[in-house]
Amino acid sequence: MTQVLTVPCKLKVSQSQAAKLDATMDAFVQALNWVNQNTPEKVVNAVKLQSLCYYQIRARFGLSSNLARTTSRLRDQQVCRRLAGARKVARQKNRPVKAFKRGFVTYDARIFSFRKKDWSVSLTTVEGRERFELAIGRYQRERLAGSNPKSATLVKRKDGSYSIQICVEAEPSPPQRTGRVLGVDLGRTDIAHTSEGDNWNGQQLNRVRDHYSKLRAVLQRKASKGTRSSRRRCRELLQRLSGKERRFQSRQRCVAKTWVNHRISKAIVSRAKATNSAIALEDLTGIRERVNQQPRSKAERRRTNNWAFYQLRMFVVYKAAIAGVPVVLVPPAYTSQTCHRCLHIHPDPTQSYRSGKKFKCGHCGWEGDADLNGANVIALLGAAVNQPRGSWLACQLQGYRKPALYCEAVRVG
Repeated sequence: MTQVLTVPCKLKVSQSQAAKLDATMDAFVQALNWVNQNTPEKVVNAVKLQSLCYYQIRARFGLSSNLARTTSRLRDQQVCRRLAGARKVARQKNRPVKAFKRGFVTYDARIFSFRKKDWSVSLTTVEGRERFELAIGRYQRERLAGSNPKSATLVKRKDGSYSIQICVEAEPSPPQRTGRVLGVDLGRTDIAHTSEGDNWNGQQLNRVRDHYSKLRAVLQRKASKGTRSSRRRCRELLQRLSGKERRFQSRQRCVAKTWVNHRISKAIVSRAKATNSAIALEDLTGIRERVNQQPRSKAERRRTNNWAFYQLRMFVVYKAAIAGVPVVLVPPAYTSQTCHRCLHIHPDPTQSYRSGKKFKCGHCGWEGDADLNGANVIALLGAAVNQPRGSWLACQLQGYRKPALYCEAVRVG
């Protein structure tokens, strides 16, 4: 199965070229907003949108015929295609499409091309075709070498620089055959803990998130009171604050979820590749809804809901597909309560051998880090899925044997 990767590349842009790119992005976003406001909201088909307003877009906003349509036989407009996609996503979330902000243009093969000879791209603007040199490193060169990208998105950053996100199709490596499994336990105290003992502590991130939560609460109070200018200023600061929480700026100021998740997922996949192991992860789908049903303080609810476990899982899955590392998902039930050595669970359902970060088995006497124990249990469950013909995994509970995993586990990829 072909995998589509997005390769971000910085552009080297002269002042004259910057003016052309800005004019193109302004025209593109104005066209998006015009079509969004002047067509029925229920229309989510790009072909239908094109038939309604194709010529008006070209006449009103000066977009070239190529910039205004895709390469498909139906000749859908890029504007209509982008709006149709946004409306489909908005419909799933049961909300309307808001106004688009300036600073981006989508491209296809007729208005974008990549040339490896001098590592450059050619883009169509409202004033004609322009060629731009890429300022890229080894990672981007490896991904772009030998590829024939057919679509990209031009983006203008807040610092005034320009980058192009090139979509590259790649064939994932065939998954390696292995009997070894690297279990990964996800949590809030330790963001991730592997069955080999590697862990990534989340205490610093919790402190940063708590700081931004308090700052956000203060700004929200001020944004609802005060003068008109102060309310506007507080809303601007809230928007900037949201971006800071997503990005990594410096070790002293902010550690972003995305940057940390990329770093953790890369380390996990690299270790699995080096040890010829599969990766076993907990399937935490719906965990927020389940946990939020329990009585907790507002701060505890915020801390639990704040971390992007699904994003970390997706990063591991796509990096593992590139590296040829198998990934299996196992249900999280009983993984934190079961002893990985003797597979024993506390006989009293209201009690557990785990206490915070410590785990002490009352059956075999094993004592150690609770997250390490959970990761080893996940590894055992992953091995049962990865090698279904192996031994039956069971735990001893209240005098009878009960399967430690009676929910369905799945293999990814």
